[in-house]
Formats: sequence, C-alpha cells, structure tokens
Amino acid sequence: MKLHWAMPTQVRPYYVAELRKSEEARTLGDLQLEWHHLERAHILGQRWPLEHNAVHWRMLKFGFRTKNMREIIGQLPRLVFGGVKSFAGTVPIGNTGGANVPALKPLALPDDLAAILNDTFAV
Repeated sequence: MKLHWAMPTQVRPYYVAELRKSEEARTLGDLQLEWHHLERAHILGQRWPLEHNAVHWRMLKFGFRTKNMREIIGQLPRLVFGGVKSFAGTVPIGNTGGANVPALKPLALPDDLAAILNDTFAV
C-alpha cells in the first residue's frame, strides 16, 4: 500500500490557486463561486491528508457562515476520516467533498483537473 503524505509540487500551485479564488469569492460575497472553488480544491487535495482536511475545515466554516446544518453535520465525519483515507490512498477520486455528495462516491473529474492530476500520476 502506497502511503500519501506530501502533495507533489506539480499539483500544489493549482490547489493553492483554488483556495485563493475561494477566498476572493468569499470577500465578494459570492457564495456559489466560493463553494465551486472549494470543491475544486477538494478534488485536487483529496489524496493528501493535510490538504484534504484543510479543505474540509474550510467547508465546515462555510457551513457555519451560511447556517447550513446539513453541511456542518456532513463535514464533521469528513474531517475525522478524510485525512486517514487520504493517507491510505483510498479516496473516491473526483468527489467534491460537500455534504450534498455521498462521502465515498467517486465522480467524474473535470477535464482541466484531470489533466493536472494525470500529469502527476495515473488517475
């Protein structure tokens, strides 16, 4: 079993850019765009425990800010187990990380994110 720990340097700039875009959208008060970029950051970061949990933490804070109980409750187990699944390399590829999607359901990767991840390793 391959253990995943550090995000590859080829992926990190794209992950950081998505987090930055989510912050910019939050500053502008654009909740849909903020969430969109959090989902994209989740897809990019879900294979690595620190980055994976960092996105779930932001999603939990989003749930509190928007008073979305479903999101708050849905993020709690993801925070507990998400990093462990990342470390063990057993994440559902493409999952967007929100409570609106089953936690273990793989989803199709957006083409641009698939290209980034395919450049790093086979998806």
